[in-house]
Amino acid sequence: MTTLTGAAFCAALGLGVLAAAGSMLPRRARPAVTGGGTAAAGAAAVVAGLAAMAGHTWAAWLPDLMPLAGVRLTIDPLGGLFIAVTGAVAVCAAVYAIGYTRPGRDGTDGAASGGHGLDGRAVQAMLPLFVVAMLLVPAAASVSTFLLAWELMAVTSLLLVVAEHRRRAPAAEAGLWYAVMTHLGLVAILAGLAAFAAASHGESFDRLREAADGLPPPVRSVVFVATLAGFASKAGIVPLHVWLPRAHPEAPSHVSALMSAAMVNMGVYGIVRVGLDLLGGGPLWWWLLVLAAGAVSALYGILQAVVATDMKRLLAYSTCENMGLVLIGVGAAGMLSVSGARTTAALALTAALLHVVNHAGFKTLLFLAAGSVLRATGTRDLDALGGLRSPMPATTALFGIGALMASALPPGSAFVSEWLLLQSLVHALPEGGTAAAVTMPVAVAVVALSAGLAIAVFVKAFGVGFLARPRGAAAERARESPPAMIAGMVLAALGCLAAALAPGPVAGGLSRAAGVAAAVAGPAADPVTGPVVLRPAGMPSTMSPLLITVALLVAVVVLIGVLRAVTAGRARRRARLWDCGAGPASARMEYTATSFAEPLVRVFDDVLAPETDLDVTPVEESAYLVDGVRYRTRVGDRVEHRLYRPVLLAVAWIGRTARPLANGSVHRYVGYGFYAFVGMLVLLAVTR
Repeated sequence: MTTLTGAAFCAALGLGVLAAAGSMLPRRARPAVTGGGTAAAGAAAVVAGLAAMAGHTWAAWLPDLMPLAGVRLTIDPLGGLFIAVTGAVAVCAAVYAIGYTRPGRDGTDGAASGGHGLDGRAVQAMLPLFVVAMLLVPAAASVSTFLLAWELMAVTSLLLVVAEHRRRAPAAEAGLWYAVMTHLGLVAILAGLAAFAAASHGESFDRLREAADGLPPPVRSVVFVATLAGFASKAGIVPLHVWLPRAHPEAPSHVSALMSAAMVNMGVYGIVRVGLDLLGGGPLWWWLLVLAAGAVSALYGILQAVVATDMKRLLAYSTCENMGLVLIGVGAAGMLSVSGARTTAALALTAALLHVVNHAGFKTLLFLAAGSVLRATGTRDLDALGGLRSPMPATTALFGIGALMASALPPGSAFVSEWLLLQSLVHALPEGGTAAAVTMPVAVAVVALSAGLAIAVFVKAFGVGFLARPRGAAAERARESPPAMIAGMVLAALGCLAAALAPGPVAGGLSRAAGVAAAVAGPAADPVTGPVVLRPAGMPSTMSPLLITVALLVAVVVLIGVLRAVTAGRARRRARLWDCGAGPASARMEYTATSFAEPLVRVFDDVLAPETDLDVTPVEESAYLVDGVRYRTRVGDRVEHRLYRPVLLAVAWIGRTARPLANGSVHRYVGYGFYAFVGMLVLLAVTR
C-alpha cells in the first residue's frame, strides 16, 4: 500500500504534466485531451490520498531536483486528505471543462457570448499545472519545497483568473487584486517559515518538529502569527478576503470551482500543519485568535452572501463563511488541547476536516451549475434570471441538490459536519476551562446564526434564479448545457450525496488525519465511530444521516398518499388565482434577489451599511406633480471600504508625490544608490 501511495501520486503528477502538453494539439482536440488528462490525474490523486488516509505513508527525497536543498515529499494521512479532496474536485472540474471550453460549431468559443478564448493553448496548459501545484502543496516536506509549490499554485491560478481579461475589464482588475493579496500572503508565510527554519537550524519538516519545543516563546509566536496571516489570506478569511469575491466570479467557472473548493483548503492545511503539527500547539491566545477570525469570517461572509445578486459572487462569499466555520473548529481544537481535553479537541478537528470535505463537494457542484447558467444566458445577475426550470431541467435539479447540501439542513452534507462541530463546542464547556466557558457559547451562536442565514441565501439563489418566470430575454432563450458539463456536475452531486448519507466510512480516515496533529493526538479511539449511526467519542449524542433521510422520504410519501386518498373521487375545477384585481401576475411582480434580501438588510443595517439614493424628478413648472422616481440601493464590502480604500488612496498619493524623483537621470539614480549604501554602512556601524 505504501508503494500504491507513491505510485498513484507520481502517476497523478505525470498525467498532469502530459495533460498540459496536450495544449499543443489542434484547437478542437485540446479540451478533450487536457480535460481528460486532468481528470485522470485527479483520479490518481484520489487513490494516493485515500491510501495515505488509510495509514500508508510515502516519502521521497530528490536532492538533485532543486539546488541547495533538493525536493522533499511526504504524504501522511493529513496531507492525503487534502490530496484526495483536490483530486476529486479536479475530476469533476476537468470533465466539466471539456464541454465548457470546447470551440463552438461555428468556430467560436464555447461560451454564451463567444470568443472567450478558454480553448487557447496557455489557458488549457494552466489548468492541469494548477492541479499539479495544488497536489504538491500538501505533499511538501521541507520549507523550500513547500514555498516553491505554493508559488506555483499562486502563479498558475492567477493566469487562469485573468484568462478573459481581453474581453472583460473586471477580470483584469480581479487579477490585480489577487496577485497583490496572494503575494503579500506569500511574503508573510516566507517570513514565518524562514524564521522557523533559521531558529531550528534546518528546513525539513522533521527537523522543525524536533526543534519546535526548544524555540523561545517569542519566536514561536512570530512564526505562528506570520504564517497564520498568509494562510488566512489564501483561505479567504476576513479581513484578508477582498481578493476572493473578485477573483472567483471572474475566473472561468471550472477554475472557480477549483479555487473555491480546493485551493482555499490549502490555507486551512497550512494552519493545521504549522500550528498543530510542526509547532505542536501553543498558548491559548493563538487559538482564540484563530477561533475569533473564523467567527468573524463566518458571519461577515454569510451576510455579504445574503445581499449579493451576482450568483458567483454569492458563492464566493459563501466560501468565506464556510472557511470561517472550519477555522472555528480548528481554533476550538487548539484551545481544548491546551486545556488537556484531547478527545474533544480531536472531535473538533475531525469536524473541521469533515466540513472541508463537504464544502469541497457542494461548492464544486454550485460553481459548475452557476457556470452552466452563465454559459446559457450570458449573465450572473439573479435579478435578471428566473424561469430556468423548464429550459435547463438538469442544471436546475443539480443546483437544487447543491443548495440543499450547503444549507445545513438534513439530509444535506453540511448538516452532518456542522452537527459534529456543534457537539464538540457544546461538550467543551465542562472540560475546556474558563476560556471555553466564555468563548464556546459565542461560537455556538455564530454557527447557528450562520446556518440560518445560509438557508436564506440558498433559498434566494435557487428560488429567484431558477423558479418562477424569466425576468430577462437571456433567461427566456436559455438552453441546457452540453453532456460533458452535465457529467461533471453529476459526479459532484454523487459525491455530495455520498458524503451526506454515509459519512461514517470517511470518519476513520479523518480521525487519522486529525491524529497527525501532535497537539490533538491523544486517545487511540477514533473521535467519531459508526458506519450508519455517528457516535462522537465520550458523548451521549448520536445521529444517523441515512436514517434521517429515510424518515423524511417516508414522511413525504405518506403525506402525498394521504392527500391523494382524501381528494380521491372529488371533481376538480380550474379557477384563476386571486390577483387582488390587478390582473395576471407578471415577472415584474416577482421577488428579485434584492427585494428578497431587503428585510435582512434592515435587520443587519449597522453591519452591512447599505448605501441608498432616491432621485425624484418633478413635472416641469410644478412643485407637486412627480414625473418619475428612481430608487437605488447598494451594499458594498464595508471592510474593503474602511480598511483597504484608505491604504490605496495613500499609495496613490505617494506615487504621485514621488513621481518627480524618477526623472530619467542616470546620475540621480547612481546618487540614490550611493547614499543608500552609505546609509546602510552607517546603520551597521551604529548597531554593531
